[in-house]
Amino acid sequence: GADREGGGRRRGRHVSDWQRLDPRMLVVEPVSELRRFLPVLLGALLAGGFARGGGLGWELLAVAVPVAIGVARYLTTRYRILDGRVELRRGLLQRTLRTAQLDRVRTVDVTASLVHRVLGLATVRIGTGAGAEQDLELDGLRAPQAQELREALLARVAHEAHAPDDADAAAPPAAPTERPVLRLDPGWARYAPFTSAGVVAAAALLGVASQALPDSAWRLDRLPDLAPAGWGWLLLVAVGVLAAAVSSAVLAVLGYLVAHWDLTLTRTPTQWRLTRGLLTTRETSVEDARLAGVVVREPLGLRLAGAAELGAVVTGLGQGEKGTLTLVPPAPRAVVDGVAGAVLGDDRPTDAPLTAPLRTHGPAAVRRRRLRALAPAVVLVALVAASVVADLLRPWSLVLALLVLPAAIALGEDRARSLGHLASEGFLVSRSGSLARHREVLGAEHVIGWTVRDTWFQRRSGLVTLEATTAGGSQRVQVLDVPEHDGLVLAAALTPDLLAEVGYRTPPSQ
Repeated sequence: GADREGGGRRRGRHVSDWQRLDPRMLVVEPVSELRRFLPVLLGALLAGGFARGGGLGWELLAVAVPVAIGVARYLTTRYRILDGRVELRRGLLQRTLRTAQLDRVRTVDVTASLVHRVLGLATVRIGTGAGAEQDLELDGLRAPQAQELREALLARVAHEAHAPDDADAAAPPAAPTERPVLRLDPGWARYAPFTSAGVVAAAALLGVASQALPDSAWRLDRLPDLAPAGWGWLLLVAVGVLAAAVSSAVLAVLGYLVAHWDLTLTRTPTQWRLTRGLLTTRETSVEDARLAGVVVREPLGLRLAGAAELGAVVTGLGQGEKGTLTLVPPAPRAVVDGVAGAVLGDDRPTDAPLTAPLRTHGPAAVRRRRLRALAPAVVLVALVAASVVADLLRPWSLVLALLVLPAAIALGEDRARSLGHLASEGFLVSRSGSLARHREVLGAEHVIGWTVRDTWFQRRSGLVTLEATTAGGSQRVQVLDVPEHDGLVLAAALTPDLLAEVGYRTPPSQ
């Protein structure tokens, strides 16, 4: 027979009751709708004020409509867990029913904004891997209820995956115990100024302030008049650089603490769980089988400070979704390597893909790295020199341009030293970059294809760019400027069965 709201039976199985969200969402939903209707509301207030000299009429209707929509959204939203799937039903005039099979659940996130935390609520987002628009979001559960639902979903997912035909499938096992792997040390915030986050935040703050503050507050051009003769503009530049450095550092530290406060990474036999956040808390749970590898990011600033950050490559999140989950924000390199080893080792930490020496790409690749770094600098110097000759710039501009050449040479050397690859313990390892160097480690079982690309310049040097296609992260792991023979040997060593299907044989060693 058909399901009936409030309970019933189907083929002898108990049908779970449809459940409402927490009644406190009657406060959150109308406020959320008012925020969405704010431009319309402001327009109604202004139009009404001009038309009737400040009286309220249609303005009240402009407030009542979004409030009614928020209340209706709460009253028409139901959810339940039934026969190995999650169902979400909502809508009044246009009712929608969305379902997700438990064996298709990829992630379970629990978030709580500041308003939700004040009211003791949380939001559960169930990722299915079919795209963000297909995820199920239960916004407005009591915080303990959200945690119970998360644990129940993860336990049911594990049960469905390991015993789908069990006669006792209706009784999911208890949630597995969690083992802590990492807990954030607030002192790691000292590494935040070495990233670009502070610079971006300072630039955004400066843009807002320049629009909000009166012009009189920005009379920095008066600073040169306060300095000794000949030092005025130097003082202005020094003050500007110092202010930018201090503000970006402060904002970077504050942003780091707000985003990653109380970050905790825990491990169960089948999932990884990550919690973090100060104002908005978020808990993310990912199946262990969906972690395809890791990315160790080492921007130049973090490298100089002896730090790095770690991301996990997560597969099955769907096109357009973020496939790299930050496990460790900027932290000491030893901490990053330890967590990465735990992720790669599956309870048996292994750091070989992270610490083993990489295979170099040869002199042709080194020359290419150097040339690609130096060529833009040479072009810049040539343009400045031409401008000086044409009397468009002053001669001292050429001196400043020439200072770019040593920096470009150092950049090229660092790029050449960073380039390398490795096949280690069933993992593809690739490293490249300088200002934003990164080391990618991808499990061979997650490689679903190979792409070999070469430009005209690469062909002249006998080099190719080898790409391992995967379903997570950026969808590919690149091995840049590798000799063609070495690239094919690498692919054959990691996925011999995949290449055998297209009739490829491992080339003889040279």
